[in-house]
Amino acid sequence: MKRSLLILTLLVVVGAFAGFQQYSSWSLNRSQNNPELKSEEGAGQTLRSQNRAGNQSRGGARSRDAVPVLVATAVRKAVPVQLRMVGNVEPYTTVSIKSQVTGVLMQAHFKEGQDVKKGQQLFTIDPRPFEAALRQAEANMQRDNAQLKNLREQVRRYAELVEKQYVSREQYDLIRTNADAAEAVMEADKAAVENAKVQLSYCYIYSPVNGRVGSLLVNEGNLVRVNDATPLVIINQVNPINVTFSVPEQHLSDLKRHMNVGQLKVDASFQSDEGRPEQGQLEFVDNAVDRSTGTIKLKATFANTERRLWPGQFVNVALTLTTQPDAVVIPSEAVQVGQDGQHVFVVQPDKRVEVRSVNMGTTTGGEAVITKGLAAGEQVVREGQFLLGPDSRIEIKETAVSDRKEEIQDRGQKSKAKASEGGQS
Repeated sequence: MKRSLLILTLLVVVGAFAGFQQYSSWSLNRSQNNPELKSEEGAGQTLRSQNRAGNQSRGGARSRDAVPVLVATAVRKAVPVQLRMVGNVEPYTTVSIKSQVTGVLMQAHFKEGQDVKKGQQLFTIDPRPFEAALRQAEANMQRDNAQLKNLREQVRRYAELVEKQYVSREQYDLIRTNADAAEAVMEADKAAVENAKVQLSYCYIYSPVNGRVGSLLVNEGNLVRVNDATPLVIINQVNPINVTFSVPEQHLSDLKRHMNVGQLKVDASFQSDEGRPEQGQLEFVDNAVDRSTGTIKLKATFANTERRLWPGQFVNVALTLTTQPDAVVIPSEAVQVGQDGQHVFVVQPDKRVEVRSVNMGTTTGGEAVITKGLAAGEQVVREGQFLLGPDSRIEIKETAVSDRKEEIQDRGQKSKAKASEGGQS
């Protein structure tokens, strides 16, 4: 059985090989006998070569087309020299309200998060035990006062008797000593009365500053103790307010030099400030550099009349040291960094660009100060540089930046509208 299968397989292979040889010879004879077929194949090859040549010529034409770009003109103006860093908003004053007496908290006279003024009553602690202590002290004082009056009268009488030698000098001295002791007891009673009044006054807690109260940490009806670890409430003064930040120690010499000239201004901004930074003044420079970070701590005070700054908030701080007059300024995105350093694409009169090396100084508000390599009035490419090279032709686009901003805003509004529709659905 196996031998017959092997013979059958061998016959099939031999037949297939013979058929393939016959088909190959037939195809060769057909191409030699039909010259028209050869001409059609040659024409196809010629057409394909022409198409490739046309595509190459069109690519070369595209490479010579002008590149659309946005340009900006270098201007000369006064630019502030600033140090920029991230700061933290802190209350101008923080007060932790604690009880100075032990008693039951009867009433809180404010709502959580309410603004309070200096001298406004905040809490009332059960005053009845302290009122009773005050009455007892006053009664003791009245008793000792009556005894003092009697002893003073005895001193007056004994003074007359000792002059007439009706009593001895020793008896007179004893009476006068008792009167002096009674006067001392009277002074102690007065002090006890004053102390009782002070303890009673501690039952009524008033705000020591103008500020804003936080959450109530001890509710009414609880027993509060003297100097308990948990305060009753915390008051933060937010008007004015402080912002603390740190600058590298290498700026310390410039900082001190400009502080000797006058008060330094500080701007605080955040993401939603709508281009209206809060303005304040530098009030504090720490007396030592932090060796672990190599920075020095500064503190600025802001009026914060609109209360846009809030304790614990992180803000972008700009400390203005001085103002640089007549500086050449261009948009910061126009400056490119290459192998040879910083450069810009300067627009020539023939609508071609020149690659020019520049030295960039400070960058403020999206604008870069060019200290060398560019003059005021020259135009530079601010968008589309990645398609440019030396002596490239350009086409200046007329699209304004304001139009782009409006387009972005419209997209944002549409996305918000879609989000709101999705939320409603």
